[in-house]
Amino acid sequence: MSSRSVVAADPGNPWFSARYLQDNTETILAALREHALLTTQAVVLATAIAVPLAVAAYWFRRLGGPLLAVSGVLYTVPSLALFAFVAPVLGTGTRTVLLGLVVYALLLILRNSLAGLQQVPPDVLDAARGMGYGRLATLLRVELPLALPGIMTGLRLATVSTVALTTIGVLVGHGGLGQLILGGFRNNFYRAEILTGTVLCVALALLLDLVLAALGRALTPWTRRAAG
Repeated sequence: MSSRSVVAADPGNPWFSARYLQDNTETILAALREHALLTTQAVVLATAIAVPLAVAAYWFRRLGGPLLAVSGVLYTVPSLALFAFVAPVLGTGTRTVLLGLVVYALLLILRNSLAGLQQVPPDVLDAARGMGYGRLATLLRVELPLALPGIMTGLRLATVSTVALTTIGVLVGHGGLGQLILGGFRNNFYRAEILTGTVLCVALALLLDLVLAALGRALTPWTRRAAG
């Protein structure tokens, strides 16, 4: 029996164990790297899909309702059921996990991006047209920059949500920190392993949210001037 199993079976099984952290540093860091990578890839892919869809829904108003409805329906599909449907086609690799994460992030980014575009003041659009801007130039130079606060809000919500959902990927073999949490439950409820995975998951979500918040402030300096 391994030393970890002996500790786990002990009635004094602690929630924090420096020995566990020291003996499993490489495993913990590998799980953290996988978690961060899966989260980043999923949010980037979801953004690359959602923002153009939001622009299409903004330009062609009839598309807004159907796009939000479809993404909303996909968002309500339980993660276990989604993996069960996708795994036979894509296998139990990272592609299955990424597809699920992208599906769940899509609604949050799409809805907030569309809301940001719809909140661009009409007089600003009139001024842009008066300066001779076409539809594409107005979008790139006026509408998307002014919609950035809404887009960044969607990114932050999607990122925090994705960090949490990534742990479910352990059920198909790629769950990042979820490997530690599930491993702790399987190893006689080994508290130190469960707590380590949980705390790192929360810390990663907070860190990425702070990074995106700082990035949003840097990209939209006019919002700070307006608030001042």
